[in-house]
Amino acid sequence: MRETTTVRGGARLRPVRPAGWWYDALLLAGLVGLTVALATGHLFGIDRAVADWAADHRPTAAYWTAVVFNYLGQGTPLTLLAAGLGVLLAVRLRSVRPMLPPVLAFALTYLTIGPLKVWTARPAPSASVKEPFLPPEQTLPLFQDDLPVRFAQSYPSGHVANAIVWYGVIALLLAPLLRTAGRNMPPRLVTVVRVVPPLVVLTTTTYLGWHWLTDSVAGLLLGLLLDRLLHRIPWDDVPLPGRLRDWDRPFTSTL
Repeated sequence: MRETTTVRGGARLRPVRPAGWWYDALLLAGLVGLTVALATGHLFGIDRAVADWAADHRPTAAYWTAVVFNYLGQGTPLTLLAAGLGVLLAVRLRSVRPMLPPVLAFALTYLTIGPLKVWTARPAPSASVKEPFLPPEQTLPLFQDDLPVRFAQSYPSGHVANAIVWYGVIALLLAPLLRTAGRNMPPRLVTVVRVVPPLVVLTTTTYLGWHWLTDSVAGLLLGLLLDRLLHRIPWDDVPLPGRLRDWDRPFTSTL
């Protein structure tokens, strides 16, 4: 079933899978429900058990391997990579449209992930073994506004949310970029680019004790929600100023 919600000038939102807004509502409800559960003191036992198991099964080799793979979720490098792909595709197509997804993705992540972290004010599991050296039981609750901001920004996981959003944008830009070189990007490769890095980041950030399990789950829910919003936008039909008419070529129409 294709979605038919209009934007402007008769443009239609691009289809996403699963189709319909019910899935978006489910993701949002899951994020709200998870936050409420943690705010009322629930799920701490699961978080503590996972963090303790990871701490007891973290040999040096596994630790450094996880650290290396966790770089897949670094927001700044991913932002620069997506922006670079957008600029390169824009130059090849003589169109500003490929630059729109990175710009909006940056705006969405900046306006959601950071503010949520500051508002929920939750320490990371490691806050009991390094600054601010909290008692283990105090590292679990949300809304610890008495702590300095730098010690209470664990929920939701920005690494996980960023990975989902930015690899989605990279896949969106990489396929048409390869076409400008006469090559096609296999659909399975698109799926790999969008799915594997976020799963690796979710696993490693939890295993390393940098986030609670529920932080990572919250990042997953938020990232999927933002990703669906971005992929709904009809990038080839977004109205542009008249002065950009010569740089107005579509780039997603054959995806």
